[in-house]
Amino acid sequence: MIVFQVMGPKLQLFLIIICMHSLLIEAQTYETDYNALISLMTHWKQTPLNWVGSDPCGNSWDGIQCVNSRVASIILSGIGLIGNLSEDIQYLSELQTLDLSSNRGLAGAIPPAIGNLKKLSSLVLAGCSFSGSIPDTIGSLTQLISLDLNSNQFTGKIPLSVGKLSNLYLLDLTENQLNGTIPVSDGTQPGLDMLINTKHFHLGQNQLSGTIPPQLFSPNMTLIHLLVDSNQLHGNIPSTIVLVQTLEVLRLDSNSLNGPIPLNLTKLGNMSQLYLSNNQLTGPLPNLTGMNLLTYVDMSNNSFDVSNVSTWFPSLEDLSLLTSLIMENTRLQGQIPVTLFSLPQLQTVVLQNNQIDGTLDIETSHGSQLQLVNLKNNDITKYVLGTAYNNTLILSDNPICENTQVVLLMGNCTVGQQQNTPYVTPLNNCTIVQCSSGQICSPNCKCANPLTGTLHFMSRTFSALGNSSYYISLQESLLDIFQSKKLPVDSVSLSDPFIDVFDYLELTVDIFPLNRNRFTVTDFAAVLSTVNNLTFLNHSSYFGPSYFTIANNGYFTVNKSSSIGVIIGAATAGSILALLLLVAGIYAYSQKRKADKANHLNNPFASWELNEHSGSRPQIKGVKCFSFQEIKKCTNNFSDENLIGTGGYGKVYVGDLATGEPVAIKRAQQGSLQGSLEFKSEIELLSRVHHKNLVGLVGFCYELGEQMLVYEYISKGTLRESLSGKSGIHLNWIRRLQIALDSARGLAYLHEFANPPIIHRDIKSTNILLDDQLNAKVADFGLSTPISEIEKGDASSVKGTLGYLDPEYFMTQQFNEKSDVYSYGVVLLELLTGRNPIERKKYIVREVQSAMDMTKELCGLQEILDPAIGMKTTVTGLENFVDLAMKCVNESRPKRPTMGEVVKEIEKILQLVGLDPNAESVSTSANKNHEANKGSTLHSHGSATSFQYSGSFPL
Repeated sequence: MIVFQVMGPKLQLFLIIICMHSLLIEAQTYETDYNALISLMTHWKQTPLNWVGSDPCGNSWDGIQCVNSRVASIILSGIGLIGNLSEDIQYLSELQTLDLSSNRGLAGAIPPAIGNLKKLSSLVLAGCSFSGSIPDTIGSLTQLISLDLNSNQFTGKIPLSVGKLSNLYLLDLTENQLNGTIPVSDGTQPGLDMLINTKHFHLGQNQLSGTIPPQLFSPNMTLIHLLVDSNQLHGNIPSTIVLVQTLEVLRLDSNSLNGPIPLNLTKLGNMSQLYLSNNQLTGPLPNLTGMNLLTYVDMSNNSFDVSNVSTWFPSLEDLSLLTSLIMENTRLQGQIPVTLFSLPQLQTVVLQNNQIDGTLDIETSHGSQLQLVNLKNNDITKYVLGTAYNNTLILSDNPICENTQVVLLMGNCTVGQQQNTPYVTPLNNCTIVQCSSGQICSPNCKCANPLTGTLHFMSRTFSALGNSSYYISLQESLLDIFQSKKLPVDSVSLSDPFIDVFDYLELTVDIFPLNRNRFTVTDFAAVLSTVNNLTFLNHSSYFGPSYFTIANNGYFTVNKSSSIGVIIGAATAGSILALLLLVAGIYAYSQKRKADKANHLNNPFASWELNEHSGSRPQIKGVKCFSFQEIKKCTNNFSDENLIGTGGYGKVYVGDLATGEPVAIKRAQQGSLQGSLEFKSEIELLSRVHHKNLVGLVGFCYELGEQMLVYEYISKGTLRESLSGKSGIHLNWIRRLQIALDSARGLAYLHEFANPPIIHRDIKSTNILLDDQLNAKVADFGLSTPISEIEKGDASSVKGTLGYLDPEYFMTQQFNEKSDVYSYGVVLLELLTGRNPIERKKYIVREVQSAMDMTKELCGLQEILDPAIGMKTTVTGLENFVDLAMKCVNESRPKRPTMGEVVKEIEKILQLVGLDPNAESVSTSANKNHEANKGSTLHSHGSATSFQYSGSFPL
């Protein structure tokens, strides 16, 4: 054994290679295919454990399907692959299907060599992290039927060569960063107009610009879905679009399209869903007569000519399938005809922010499906009272709501929203059972580890999210699909329907394995691949096209080193000598690892001292140095279930230390690692910062090429999440004041009391966290800089987040503590409006500046104040708060207050409210104040206006 142990590693490797070569000669799999798979495996981590031996076809490697000893299919969806795509993929010349979807660890560019896979019919790389340009060689894949690249990070233009894919059925490039124009042919170059057999153009959520080319459309096209929403397109909607008579779903919303809607648009008789909202469209509203299959119409937020509803709505009378009519801010006026509400399938009517007047009559006749009527901010003066309609009706900010007696009788004048009962697939006549940790109960009451994720539907025919019939239909259709493909699926559970900011319907899906508690790798990948390709299946007429994002990417935790060990063991099976050498080598290596580990435990800073460029060990107190294994254990091997956030730096996980203390771990990704000196400086800086309104540093990990910071865990998420409604927390005026004070005190500490004083440099609502008591804590000090370094001129590059940047800093590349004040002022405006700093290309600072009039009620900000603060009244201290916010965002730095001055101003506002700003817990006082004022008259500051609290107003 001693002889084997001292053998050189080169001799061991030589013997291993000889053994592997001898086994390869006997392999059944075509040699070129085997070599290509080995190349892929060297570029990937977390490959399946049974990828061993030299015969992938004969040994049935997970995810590999062969025909006549040639690799015909690779399906490895969602198994946690990490790495990039080797150009040796081109040597799999018989490959027909390549599905690597839902592997977020796969990154880098697609190699141009992929164009050599001439027999490829399905290329599915959705839900990965590929970047760079889509290679022009993709046009060489003439057999391609499905090209699905959604939810990646692709940049550049859509290749012209895509127009050569004459057999293409699906083109899905949704949710990337593609730019440039929509490519069309010009006689010498191909374009998308040549794809006459393609059914789906899914191009939403990119950065496409220019106009929609008229030549894109022709009578020969069989397109059914044209989705170009959330881009930067401008110009007119081309009238040639009506040449495509097969169109069923048209999404042009959230662009900058202008001009009138083509009058001949109504010739699209197969149209089911029409999204034109959030553009700059003008001219008359289109007459929808003839579009009798319409179910969902949204034309909100355009600048149409003033239109009288009595002349426009009669065109809707034949739309017997219409479920949703959304016409917010479209310059409608006049009285709504009662016939509108009699449409048999109508579920939702949203006509807020118009000039609709006269009498509202829903009671006389309305369809049984009607769930929501939102007429907020119109000019309605009368309402036919009755009991026939008992669902959600919103009439706030109408003249009728100024009559106190009517308000008390109706109860429809408070700001509200549709209340949907959260849907969860019910149990199938069985009793729920208690499952072990990590498992959940299926609808058939069996404990298992399901495949879990979110289906994102890019369109839908309905708006009543609480209607269970839609989900039952989808559930049954999914089960039929899995059974038809003979996949081992026991049941499907659907839950938590939700409409996201892109107006996509999100639906949580749990898919349970049949007759076992976990899917195998092959079954998991096959089931996930099926869900990712639902576009091909008519799974439900209620739901439009979809894509899937997996939640449990860590379903399979594979130890790569152990996998390699198995491969080596199998390859050297024919040689006893090589096997003994291998065992000896492993033994020696393990002994060395044990010695290294013991040394590290005795000296947690050894990694710095061994690196000549790292400098001396960090000078810290009260901060622990964690080992990689400790962090790995408390995050469940960095599982997706523990993932709570992502960003340019990497990912954030939640975990429990051995002591039971919950922590948040910020793990830098490889591309964003700092140098050792910079990382050490950040730890030293954070270890000196201690304040109740700053997130505390618990420890760090600097091992195995990792840079991780361990923070105290703050349970209620970010301020941005609460303002957007995602967290489920409702922030009343007093709580907003408290959050403003807490975050101001944290910043004032950094500027004035830390040693040395520190500038944060990235103040924003996502970097302000809320704890269990809704106390605010400033977080994320990755860009923070001591003021002493600024004075030396050591830091001058522009860093921060767009929308929060100090204009003077942006122009001069010089920052100081007043740069933080500006960013903080933007946060104050977010607290006022609930809006993002930049929303629909409008900057919040400019919006408030142009709307503000301190001589008017609510400072003239009625239209942009967050409704949760309250409308048709003033709020105590609002004038002072607005004045302070505008001082903070003053373009001139000398005119901005210091953070210490900001703290004093907010304390004065809280005193106006009747609270002690120096109390131990302002939030507790705020809650008591809220209870004490329940049902009482709230008096405004600076005005005699008051209103009666009814118990439903979101304080």
